[in-house]
Amino acid sequence: MNRNARHRRYAILAPHTFAESRAKTAHGVIAYGADPVVAVIDPDHAGKRVRDVVGYLRSDAPIVASLEEALARNPTSLLIGVAPPGGALPSDWRGAIARALEAGLDLVSGLHETLGDDPEFAAAAQRGQATIWDVRLPPDVPLFSGRAYGVAARVILTVGSDCAVGKMTASLELVRTARERGADARFVATGQTGIMIAGSGIAIDRVIADFAPGAAEMLVVENARHASLLFVEGQGSINHPAFAPVTLALLYGAAPDALVLVHRATRTAIESFGTPIMSYRALIRTYEGLCATVKPAKVAGIALNTSDLDERGARHAIERARAETGLPADDVVRYGGAGLYDAMAPAFAAKARPLAASVAP
Repeated sequence: MNRNARHRRYAILAPHTFAESRAKTAHGVIAYGADPVVAVIDPDHAGKRVRDVVGYLRSDAPIVASLEEALARNPTSLLIGVAPPGGALPSDWRGAIARALEAGLDLVSGLHETLGDDPEFAAAAQRGQATIWDVRLPPDVPLFSGRAYGVAARVILTVGSDCAVGKMTASLELVRTARERGADARFVATGQTGIMIAGSGIAIDRVIADFAPGAAEMLVVENARHASLLFVEGQGSINHPAFAPVTLALLYGAAPDALVLVHRATRTAIESFGTPIMSYRALIRTYEGLCATVKPAKVAGIALNTSDLDERGARHAIERARAETGLPADDVVRYGGAGLYDAMAPAFAAKARPLAASVAP
């Protein structure tokens, strides 16, 4: 599962998109990745720094207009920084990608489209002695066996009200705080951006449905050998018309001991579908009710994304979530993870037991 052992210097390809939410792959790698980003390619914002365009990203990496300008910064890898709907490569990006491979830059892509199978890119990589890492390609995974029930590590799963609300970010911030508190905590990546950040993981949304819970279990069992507290990156939402199955696979396959609900405070409907986002109480009932049939797990708290709100609006949204649910709530990016983590820590202390009379070894 570890396919990113080498050290990289990234140029990120995100033309005409870097300021948008669909550039979340770029934003996530800049915010949390261990490897430096030396340039972002987006002609719309050329001449600016990353922090000038996306304020919460504390990076002075330059934004340039072209691949050729990025090459002057001596990158070793080109990262596809956008996750477009459907995961297909925009056709007008092909030229820059081919030139980067011919220049010897490795290509890192989280798209559903497998770029390593593209004849043009494969030939360019051969000429430049470069590699192509299709992050979403999963390894061989088993069916769910119940082994996750027996791990000693406590497993915390982030669950959401929608896609792209901040489940990965909340997981990473809570891991950071847990480590500051002396806990042996680890981030478990289940999506392409998380894998780029962690260097390992499985993109659950690319696994055949019957095997997706087994993939989640495989991640938990492997990571439990190295840490005593696991924060598993959630995906989708349980009432998302397109992506609920991957949410359910993680909910059962990761066998969590506790849940953290993540919500973007200004969002009222699921993007692209208009499906109303359920209330806090309805979401909590649904997630806890599903867990209760297999391995009970409670929502320990709410991680709010208040990035679209001013200070007053953010405080109001947090207080509203607390009042409606009686649970701890906070924005772990805006205010740091300490308050929310400390309030939830008692719920992370114990292992939950599955309802099964016996579990696989």
